Amino acid sequence: MAYDYVIVGGGSAGCVMAARLSEDPTVSVCLLEAGGDGKDLIIRAPAMAATMISGRPKINNWAFQTEPQPELNGRRGYQPRGRTLGGSSAINAMLYVRGDPGDYDEWADLGCDGWDWQGVLPYFQKSEHNQRGNDGLHGGDGPLQVANQSEPRPITRAFVEAAAQVQIRETQDFNGEEQEGAGLYQVTQFHDGPKRGERCSAAAAYLHPVLNRANLTVITRATAHRIRFDGTRATGVEYARRGQVCVAEAKREVILSAGSFGSPQLLLLSGVGPRDELAAHRIEPVVESPGVGRNLQDHLDYIIGYRSNRRDVLGLNPRGLYDLARAGLRWRKDGGGLFASPIAEGGAFFKSDPGVARPDLQLHFVAGIVDDHLRKIHLHHGFSCHVCVLRPESRGHVGLLSTDPMAAPRIDPGFLSDRRDLDLLMTGAKRLEALLTAPPLDPWRGKRLYPHDGSDAAIEADIRARADTIYHPVGTCKMGRDHMAVVDSHARLHGCDGLRVVDASVMPRLIGGNTNAPTIMIAEKIADRMNAEISRAAA
Repeated sequence: MAYDYVIVGGGSAGCVMAARLSEDPTVSVCLLEAGGDGKDLIIRAPAMAATMISGRPKINNWAFQTEPQPELNGRRGYQPRGRTLGGSSAINAMLYVRGDPGDYDEWADLGCDGWDWQGVLPYFQKSEHNQRGNDGLHGGDGPLQVANQSEPRPITRAFVEAAAQVQIRETQDFNGEEQEGAGLYQVTQFHDGPKRGERCSAAAAYLHPVLNRANLTVITRATAHRIRFDGTRATGVEYARRGQVCVAEAKREVILSAGSFGSPQLLLLSGVGPRDELAAHRIEPVVESPGVGRNLQDHLDYIIGYRSNRRDVLGLNPRGLYDLARAGLRWRKDGGGLFASPIAEGGAFFKSDPGVARPDLQLHFVAGIVDDHLRKIHLHHGFSCHVCVLRPESRGHVGLLSTDPMAAPRIDPGFLSDRRDLDLLMTGAKRLEALLTAPPLDPWRGKRLYPHDGSDAAIEADIRARADTIYHPVGTCKMGRDHMAVVDSHARLHGCDGLRVVDASVMPRLIGGNTNAPTIMIAEKIADRMNAEISRAAA
């Protein structure tokens, strides 16, 4: 079959691209997604994300592993990624965070014309149906429902009070005039209508409402094998479905939205990438692009957890499971209660030093114990808090393990390969420990998990033994003008025609926060540019 546009990947960016491009009834769009339709109850119920994130079993999750990390005692890290319409927005904690405005001004300084804060803000606003309504910073008419948390746990309020005691002031909006402060996260969740309390993934926001469009074809359970080229022009995508190899031809463009791991992997399999990587796998080069798969950046995360005797925090013992079951019944009735919670309800952005221009550390506070991505189960009630370095200096890369398109990519985040990241994470860990031992949390705090003597050597050893990603990989098809840039400021691949990359992989630098909202913004901005190009061509 032939279409004007063929999109690979139905995640946060792909859903936006498919919905926005198909608004023009004269344009035909095909979306290929390796997973399912993204409508499962396990996706719609926010608290059920805990059953998907561990990858045991692999439910709506690619559940990748990294290469052994030398600076993390040779451990292999874990990289969950959504495998369903909605992508990682279907399995994440729903936190809606844009980053600091200075992050986007930095993108512009790095050669991404038009991607400064004033250039991206309208697209954040365009995407939002924010419960706070329209104002100078937020949008109230977009597809993506962004909600205030309706019933945060009492311990989360205590966390905000404890933060104030370690000089992290309270904020009402991490996406307000200033990011710095401690408070409650807004979440991508339906806040009105019959779906109130359900997760609002990118698929639920953008794609599910328009599946009946005659010019939109969505093919699930379809795994892309390679991009087809005529010379250096992309002409379609070869994919497998139900044991058959098929081709979706692209009359205008192929758009890769397979994410920071999937997009570079597919480019490499198709002969686009660094010459040495292609040669190592005996892949005939189509376009030499040295930046494909390079520049990988991610937020390395360190967790401190405590047991608790209180039942108003989560536990996986019989009493806790009974409470969860009751909460599930409540959620099915009115969309409220614990089942509507992101569990990571509170957080903070703060500076390691007053002289730092932007917050460089972030906290995620969880009303339950999280250990090794929920792959190590603790039966008792408890709470935990994550700290991560927002703009790491370490860089990694994505490559191929084999030429089998069904194989996982080779992922090497290069965590702590730059010593500055370890020093900053240790600073954050010390501040976090002071926060978690402050008086407001006394009623909940029991024994600490993984106790140590608090020395620098002990903190460093614990980080090396337990730290891992908090799921924000970006940068592997970076945007810009330098020789390592893969795409230009319109997301068009340098050296190719008819091919764009639109997802988190185009970020030249990791933003200071969670990456789902910025990924949706990127797709909104590129789709708007493409629709404008279509209109000019038709005029």
